[in-house]
This record gives sequence, C-alpha cells and structure tokens, in this order.
Amino acid sequence: MATRLKEHYDAVVQPNLMKEFGYTNKLQVPRIDKIVINMGVGEGVADAKKPEAAAKELTAIAGQKAVITRSRKAIATYKLRENMPIGCKVTLRRDRMYEFLDRLVNIALPRVRDFRGLSPKSFDGRGNYALGLKEQLVFPEINYDQVDATRGMDIIICTTARTDAEAKALLTGFSVPFITS
Repeated sequence: MATRLKEHYDAVVQPNLMKEFGYTNKLQVPRIDKIVINMGVGEGVADAKKPEAAAKELTAIAGQKAVITRSRKAIATYKLRENMPIGCKVTLRRDRMYEFLDRLVNIALPRVRDFRGLSPKSFDGRGNYALGLKEQLVFPEINYDQVDATRGMDIIICTTARTDAEAKALLTGFSVPFITS
C-alpha cells in the first residue's frame, strides 16, 4: 500500500524533474531518502523524566518509537555529566516518511502562528533541508492538556539530490511552502 505522496511522486514529481533537469533514467531523479526529527531537552539535566515525556510526544507525532539521545561528554558549565539523557530523535523512512511529510505540509505548518513560508536558504549545499519548529503543539496528535512544556524540534529532510536547486525543485513538487522573494 503506497501512500498518497509516494503515488504523487511517481506520477507527477518524477516526470517533471526528469523534464526540468534532463535526466535520462528514472533512477537519476532525486528522491527523499529519510526524515530525521530531533528534539533537544536541556531540562533533562535537572529532571530525568523530561526526555522520556519528550520521547513519548515525538513517538506520537512520528508514528514510530523515538530513541532517547544521551550526552557524549561532561560539560561542567551546564551541570552535564557523560551519558545523561538530553534529548530524543526518530528517523523516518519509506511510507512513514511520506505520511509525516504529508501531515507536516498540510496540517502542522498551516497551524504555525504568523507562518508565511519556509526559508529557501536552509539547504546545506548537498540537497538536504533543515527546518525548526518552536512548539510541538502544531501537530494534531498532541493533546494540549497533557503537555508539560512546549518544546521545539528540528526536522531534517535528507534527499538524494546533489545540488540545492534539485532538492528545492523536489520539495516544491511535494508542495512544501517556500517563501518566494
């Protein structure tokens, strides 16, 4: 069972990119490889339950179990010891990745306050795109009454594109709202 966005990619986005960039083979066409969602929980230093709560929320958002990330080294200034839980992350691939992107573009981003579009400058030069959200409440899976604190998250969309122009054309094909200036 393919998702709606995967079918859209096969039927519309892939042929358009082949025409636009002059690819001769379908395998040359860039595609989304994975989406990594990361949530840093700095309060995890004081309270060990905070990263667990964040991981539970991230699991609800992504539809896949989140992994708690731990500190690699001790930093005395932040009262951080080695191997302390300080965040959580989840890596989405295949159908779950397309479902998440669909929910992000059509449900979550329009719910962001004062949203005018995503910055086209957040590409890394190798075809990957990163964006940050200030609060997890824009996702409908999160119940406002059960949230202990608002936490931001980083969403990185990794593509097989070689250049930023190819990656931007790919994400525009999925109707990701970039600011046009």
